[in-house]
Amino acid sequence: MLAGPKAAQLKEPPDHALGYSRGGFSTKVHLLCDRHGLLLGIYLTPGQRHDCKGFEPTVRRVLLPHHHGRGYWPERMAGDKGYSYRPIRRWIRRRGIRGVIPTRKDQPVDLGFEKAQYRRRNIIERAVGWYKECRRLATRYEKLAVNYLAFWLVAMIERYLRLLGLPDRA
Repeated sequence: MLAGPKAAQLKEPPDHALGYSRGGFSTKVHLLCDRHGLLLGIYLTPGQRHDCKGFEPTVRRVLLPHHHGRGYWPERMAGDKGYSYRPIRRWIRRRGIRGVIPTRKDQPVDLGFEKAQYRRRNIIERAVGWYKECRRLATRYEKLAVNYLAFWLVAMIERYLRLLGLPDRA
């Protein structure tokens, strides 16, 4: 079990967040980041599990500070077509967030879709690239999901310290 604040705790899943997808035996890492690429939430699922199944557990694990008079959630939340499902769109709307998610082919076109805002979604792809530079994250060596997640957290801390300009001790 990974301890800490309730939102950060994780019990080892029975499948160890490992499963077969088109790419082979793998784990999907669901990430939520801010507009600067700083990770706010992380959740692991088996490789075959659909993206939309990891949405709510990921946002439940976000540790955002709450300041009185300011909203808890951002104004906009972007995602790719894998997150274009009614329950996700409903969840986003209920919290007063504008969804910047393109519609799938089998859905009616969203006329309010902000293409310019969606282009900024590439920050999550860049963040994934930054973290995948860590060989231990790019190739999962750990059997236990809690251990793999702990290494993601260590990498997040290292990145935050680097952004703060603190000296590297490695």
